Amino acid sequence: MTDTDLPSPAHSQRSFVFIGKDGLRAGWSLLLYLIFVAVLAAVVAGVTMGFHPPTPKAGTPQAPLPTIGGEAASFFVVAFAAFLVAGIERRPFSHYGLRAAALLPDLLKGMAWGLAMLSLLVGMLALSGVLVFDGVALGLGEALRYGGLWFVAFCLVGLFEEFLTRGFLQFTLARGIAGIVSAISPTNTYARTIGFWVAAAVFSVGLFAVGHLFNNGETAMGLVSVALAGLTFAYVLYRTGSLWWAIGFHATWDWAQSFLYGVPDSGGMMQGHLLLTHPVGATWLSGGATGPEGSVLVIPVLLLTILIIHRTLPRRATAFDA
Repeated sequence: MTDTDLPSPAHSQRSFVFIGKDGLRAGWSLLLYLIFVAVLAAVVAGVTMGFHPPTPKAGTPQAPLPTIGGEAASFFVVAFAAFLVAGIERRPFSHYGLRAAALLPDLLKGMAWGLAMLSLLVGMLALSGVLVFDGVALGLGEALRYGGLWFVAFCLVGLFEEFLTRGFLQFTLARGIAGIVSAISPTNTYARTIGFWVAAAVFSVGLFAVGHLFNNGETAMGLVSVALAGLTFAYVLYRTGSLWWAIGFHATWDWAQSFLYGVPDSGGMMQGHLLLTHPVGATWLSGGATGPEGSVLVIPVLLLTILIIHRTLPRRATAFDA
């Protein structure tokens, strides 16, 4: 190789700005992702403009079909944007949590635990006398129809919200922070762990909780429970590198709240719920208009969930270890 074949110092400096030892620097990846999300969201909004139903009045129960359409479109935007960036980075899309390995077992286990833990919370509220069951609202045919539609809707809710808060954004910010920690302290063996949990604090606590802040009827206790749920789901990702358990748990927790037990979900009621209930007594215990997530009893239930995750999900090699 001659001197003319060597990269110039200016070229090397430009490469350093854009490329690090882990590929395209995290900041540029995040910027590309946000640009793709904005463009795709605008395209989807333009394509579906004529299909939006009229905006329901405040306090009107939410219908399943608009929820399915909205969540499916939202997931497409955030997932396809991540797919495009992954192609540019030449990075496997599975690094963002949607791993094929153990997909069905993780998803089904998460669904079973989500239903069980929400039922435990509702049972505690009923035994405490702060949640009263008033009867059954639907016949068999309507129950099957609404139950199926809401199941699809909440699977999409889980898929979208988990990927948004713990998918591409979590992975990319985590590797960026890990790179900063390694640059400051090259011998620090916990750089990737620090990066993961700082990113989890930003997205699983911050973004996840802020996303619920605009729900009608949300309270401070409800936001605390959402933040704790975000950390719970982040812990699953940390142990397994996969979002599927959390997606399953998220889906059936919401389904049991909104359809099965007919209690508010972050202050919102859904159209076509099976059972009729109403809260009584102190809001801090019953959850009031917020629903079970606004009760202080959600904290021990989520702490128990973290213990269950620790005992039932073995630690796997993940992209955060690479």
